[in-house]
Amino acid sequence: MTDRSMEAAPSATVQIDATLAALPADQRDALRSLREIIAAAAPEAEDAISYGMPAFRYHGRALVAYAAFKGHCSLFPMSSALIDAHRDDFAAWATAKGTIRFQPSDPLPPDLVATIVRARMDQIDAAGGRK
Repeated sequence: MTDRSMEAAPSATVQIDATLAALPADQRDALRSLREIIAAAAPEAEDAISYGMPAFRYHGRALVAYAAFKGHCSLFPMSSALIDAHRDDFAAWATAKGTIRFQPSDPLPPDLVATIVRARMDQIDAAGGRK
């Protein structure tokens, strides 16, 4: 059984490409870069749409999502425990229960994104991976 909030990969990739193409240049560039960092950190993950946002799915489960909003971009680790565990690492950015907000001019460091993605993969694997 897969997460019902997630769409299948082929249509998701097309939808994500279109969503990113429609953004202002600074947000588009920031989110394309974020997408590349996530894909490199999780080569088994697939493009997906989760809760209407670009996302990645790993072993059938939501890995992370990302999106642009009027005043910022966000990374959604799909785990408030990960945000809490790395709160000091995110001190330069606004965080909430499920999101890390950043400005395109001040993106999240690639190594920190990769750390979060790998930690999220570990959570999924520990929970039995495939759903």
